[in-house]
Amino acid sequence: MKTSEFDYYLPEELIAQKPVVPRDSSRLLVIDRARESIDHRSFREIIEYLNPGDTLVMNDSRVIPARLIGRKDTGASVEALLIEKIDQGLWKAIVRPGNKVKKGSRLIFGSLDCEVIEHCDDSSRLLDFKGARDDEIKLVGRLAIPPYIHIYPEDPESYQTVYSKREGSIASPTAGLHFTPELLASISEKGVGIEYVTLHVGIGTFRPVKSERIEEHQMHEEYYTISSETVEAVNRTKERSGKVVAVGTTTVRTLESVVSKYGKLVEDSGSTDIFIYPPYRFGVIDSLITNFHLPKSTLLMLVSAFAGRELIMEAYREAIEKRYRFFSFGDACLIL
Repeated sequence: MKTSEFDYYLPEELIAQKPVVPRDSSRLLVIDRARESIDHRSFREIIEYLNPGDTLVMNDSRVIPARLIGRKDTGASVEALLIEKIDQGLWKAIVRPGNKVKKGSRLIFGSLDCEVIEHCDDSSRLLDFKGARDDEIKLVGRLAIPPYIHIYPEDPESYQTVYSKREGSIASPTAGLHFTPELLASISEKGVGIEYVTLHVGIGTFRPVKSERIEEHQMHEEYYTISSETVEAVNRTKERSGKVVAVGTTTVRTLESVVSKYGKLVEDSGSTDIFIYPPYRFGVIDSLITNFHLPKSTLLMLVSAFAGRELIMEAYREAIEKRYRFFSFGDACLIL
């Protein structure tokens, strides 16, 4: 398929710059695949689409303050985006301006400094913070807010899900931003199970599909883990004909990575570069909660594989017409 088939025009004013308060007051566009229908609700009404015996699966990854702004020892400005921890104080990073940061350069970020010890094949740099602990790096870092958000959040916790636990993501698994502790409690009280996987969102989130044909695009690897408890809960749900509802594309990619690897859902951890696009046969999920995704993005291709490209593009046109808020801090979709 051509990448251009997943393009659409979005007025810039529909890109959400701030989260809504409370979180569950965002709008919810409901896409029913069987009926090929589109409905408009409030996110807190999502509980009406969940039944006793269903299971929500959520990504509990927590965003790290991966963006460092500082200077070279020459005084020139420099910026680093930490993308992978190699060892204590040793990180792979995207450095800007990259062409001026040579091997051996000393970079200074507040109270910390590091040395560029290697140029990696993927154009990243290997930075040696001389054994600095993670909490020391956090003190000088900021959240790597997506470039389409021009206002750094007043409360950085608004870019974390309320259930975030395991640190490691560069970007937030934003489908989960709509949940509040109260809504989760109500869902649990209804008899709906809540389980967790972990997928640390990597630099691939910020990389557009540049190839003319989507099959030629190579995904960036991301670390995931799924526990035996989550596996057992999901398998029990399927056995009793309950629905497995994935919260976010990162959860989908975790579940589908394991099933595509083993033929069934099992306890596992590792790295995945799974790229889901039409046509694709899903092995686990029955419904999907997700945000609105960028044009020509791998995430838009994933939801199109689940709901059908034509229905997704129709839903996006209607969302634009009805002035939904798009992307990370925007409104949500429920695909049944």
